[in-house]
Amino acid sequence: MPTEENVRDSGSPVAIFDGHNDMLLRLVDQSSERAVEAFLEGRGTGHLDLPRLISGGFVGGLFAVFVPSPSSAMRGPKRTTKGYDTPAPPAMSQGEVLPSALAMTGLLHRLAEQSGGRFRVCTTVAQIQAARRDNAVAAVLHYEGAEAIDTECHTLDALYAAGLRSLGLVWSRPTAFGHGVPFRFPGSPDIGPGLTSAGRYLVRACNERGIAVDLSHLNAQGFWDVAGLSTAPLVASHSNAHALCPHTRNLTDDQLRAVRDSGGVVGLNFGTYFLRPDGGTSADTPVSVMVDHIDHMIDIMGDAHVGLGSDFDGIQASPIRDGADMQTLVAALRERGHDESRIARLTCDNWLRVLAQTWGE
Repeated sequence: MPTEENVRDSGSPVAIFDGHNDMLLRLVDQSSERAVEAFLEGRGTGHLDLPRLISGGFVGGLFAVFVPSPSSAMRGPKRTTKGYDTPAPPAMSQGEVLPSALAMTGLLHRLAEQSGGRFRVCTTVAQIQAARRDNAVAAVLHYEGAEAIDTECHTLDALYAAGLRSLGLVWSRPTAFGHGVPFRFPGSPDIGPGLTSAGRYLVRACNERGIAVDLSHLNAQGFWDVAGLSTAPLVASHSNAHALCPHTRNLTDDQLRAVRDSGGVVGLNFGTYFLRPDGGTSADTPVSVMVDHIDHMIDIMGDAHVGLGSDFDGIQASPIRDGADMQTLVAALRERGHDESRIARLTCDNWLRVLAQTWGE
């Protein structure tokens, strides 16, 4: 039966913990005052702000720090007979990435400080649950791509002190730690070599500190290297089922089984090009396609290992309009026959379990 802890009172939205969003990237280019105002009051731009988080039922999520490649380094997609292939941009140095990464880290704390307690940076599941009881939104600091960290991991301790509790080794471009996948459809994630020696050292450093290692964007060999090395549950914060949408960013059934066997979680990405069987970008994609991926992952992994990882503010099109529309997905899960206990696991509880185990609580 659903408990008071995992289902809100009757008539309230189902609790949502989101494994990934890029809201900080959208806000950071504004002045400090305007960024805070846009977050606290909402402007209707992008996918997320505090009013929409609260309206959509968010109790928390992983808020990403992501530094994009310069536009001069980005190459548009090359159309193929079956889809497209977007080459990965070249690597970026720590010096190129660190100032912007720190600006976004500071912005997350500034938003929390000026929210009047309605938005809180959390580093423990106990803090997330406390924020939930107070009807506040809990933010976990996540870095998407590890370029801001030096190969000896000195920077890691400073970022940990700033609240970092989840780290993706790569975005799609290569780093000193491993290799990402290009945005290619159709395509396999089995592209390129595995972790470097620095990457292996970073995984162990994250395990020692209780920082989740995010496998989304990592190529297949890097995935298997982490799976063989990490002592924590495997996490793919915003990835889908390759069997249903053969995009390089999605996980094969063997990868899904590895996540299951580790006790980990995969967060459903809401981007249409990671959902649709044809890899298309149409915003008219039905919400049922999202449930198809959830059902497939449940079939492979069981419902204890599937969560949400919207990628809001980092995707072009989604079957879900924005953060305020999250309960549309909940309704679609009910229509597919999922009961309230399972829905609570999928939308929130699985993430909190995995984070508690990873963080040593």
